[in-house]
Amino acid sequence: MKLAIVLAILLATVAGAIAYGRRTRRAATLAEWAVGGRSLGTLLFWFMNAGEVYTTFAVLGISGYAWALGAPAYLAFCSVSMSYAVGYWLMPKIWRAGRIGRLLTQSDFFAARYEAPWLGVLTGVVGIASLVVYVQIQLVSLGLIVQLTLDGAVSSEAATIGAGLLMIAFVFVAGVRSAAFAAGVKDVLMVLVVVLLSVTVASKVGAASLLDLFALAEAKHPGIGSFPGLDASSPTTAIWLMTSAINIALGNWVFPHLFQMSYTAHSATAIRRNAIWQPIYSLAYFFIILLGFAALIAGTQPPGGNLNAALLQFVSDRYPAWTVGLLAGTGFLLALAPGSLLLLTAGSIFTRNVVRPFRPALGEGAALALSRGSLVCFAAIAVWLSISQKGSLVKILLDAYSAIGMLAPGVLLGFLWKRTSALGVLAGLIAGFAALLAPPAAKFWATALPQWEAGLIAMAINAAVVVAVSLVTQRPRAAALALGQLDDGAPRAPRSLPARAA
Repeated sequence: MKLAIVLAILLATVAGAIAYGRRTRRAATLAEWAVGGRSLGTLLFWFMNAGEVYTTFAVLGISGYAWALGAPAYLAFCSVSMSYAVGYWLMPKIWRAGRIGRLLTQSDFFAARYEAPWLGVLTGVVGIASLVVYVQIQLVSLGLIVQLTLDGAVSSEAATIGAGLLMIAFVFVAGVRSAAFAAGVKDVLMVLVVVLLSVTVASKVGAASLLDLFALAEAKHPGIGSFPGLDASSPTTAIWLMTSAINIALGNWVFPHLFQMSYTAHSATAIRRNAIWQPIYSLAYFFIILLGFAALIAGTQPPGGNLNAALLQFVSDRYPAWTVGLLAGTGFLLALAPGSLLLLTAGSIFTRNVVRPFRPALGEGAALALSRGSLVCFAAIAVWLSISQKGSLVKILLDAYSAIGMLAPGVLLGFLWKRTSALGVLAGLIAGFAALLAPPAAKFWATALPQWEAGLIAMAINAAVVVAVSLVTQRPRAAALALGQLDDGAPRAPRSLPARAA
C-alpha cells in the first residue's frame, strides 16, 4: 500500500504538470522555459514562492534539528519572517530590472547593471556552485525517502543515485510552469500531512494535547526549549540564531533561482501580496518542530542516528502504512519541485552567462538543448556531494547561504547606491570568500566572534570592500544605472540599454 500511494501521487502530479506546462506553453524558447514568459499570476507565483518555504529542508531538516538539538530549530521562524520583509522591498526591484533589461538570469543583472560581461560570467559560476549545494539538500532527503519507500532494500548510495535520476527526468519535462503546478500540488499535500500528523501525534506519544508535548519534552530532556538546546556544548546560542537568521534573510533572494523567480511574475503587486502573506503561511513550522519533539519523546532512533531521517522513522514506527505512503509521496514532491527549479536555473545561467559570452551566435534551440544537458552534469555533481559528504540539512543549507551571501552586497548596493562599481563588486567577492574559506580566517572568527555565523561576517567584510573600492573607481554609466535606480511607476526602457534576447 505504501509504495502504491507514493507512485499514485508521483505519477498523477507529473502527468498534471506536463499537461499544464504544454497547455500554457507558447513557444519552446529559453525565456519561456526559464521565466514562464514573465506572466505568472498571483496564485501560481504564490505556489512557486511557497515551494521555497516548504522543501524537504523544512519538513525533514527542521524536524530533525528539533529532534537532535531542540530550540535551535526555531531558526526557521526567524529567518523566514525576516526574509519576506527583505523580499517585499527587493523582489519588485528585481522584477522591474528584468522587465526593463529583458533579463533571464541573475548574472544578466550583474552584467547589465555593472556593464561588465565578465562579472556576469564570474557571478554565474558562484551562483551555479551555490545551487549545486542546494540541490544536495533535496537529493539527501529524496534518497532517504526512496529508502523508506523500498523498506531499506537499497543502500543509501543507490537511493541517492536513483533520486538524482528521478530529479533529472522531472526537470527535463518541467519548465517553470510545470514546476509551479507541481509546487501547488506539493503544498496542498504538505498542509494535509502536517495537519494529519499534528492532530494525532499527541496520542501516539502519550501526551494529553499538542501543548503538552512541550512539557513532556522539557521533563524528559531539560533545556530542550532554550538555547543552545539539548547539547550544552553546541554553538547554537541566541547569538548564533540572530546572526544566522540575518545572514539567511539578506542572502535568500540573492539565490539565483529566487532571483530568477522574481522575473516570472506578471506584476510587482503579485510579488508584494506574496511577501505579505507568506510569513503567516510559514507558521506551519511550529507543527513541524512539534513533530520533531514528539519523535524525541517517543525514543525514535533513525538508522545510524541520522537526524535527517528522524521524522520519517517516527512516522514509520507509529503510523499505519497508508500514512507513511502519504508522507513519502509528499516528500518526493517536496524535493522534486524545488530541485527542478534549482537545476533549471543552473542550466539557464550556464548557457546564457558562462557559454554565450564566448559563443554569441548560439541559437535559441541550441541554447535550450545546452541548458538541459548541463543540468545533468550539475545533478551528477550534487549526487557525488550527497554521497561523499554527510551532515544535517540545516548545516548544508547554512553553507549554501554563506556562499551565495557573497553576491548579496553586489545586488543590494546595486539598487541602493549608484556609485557601486564592477571592480568594487569583484574586490568584495575576493575579500568575502577569503574571510569565509581561508582556514586562518575561520580560526580567527571562532576566537574573536564566537557563535557568530561566519557567512554574515564575510558578507559584512565583502560589503565594506565594495564600498571602499567603488569610491575610487569609475561609476557605471547612466544607462546601466537605470536597472538599479527605479521608482514605483511603470517600467520604461532606456534607449541606450543594450537589448538582451528574451
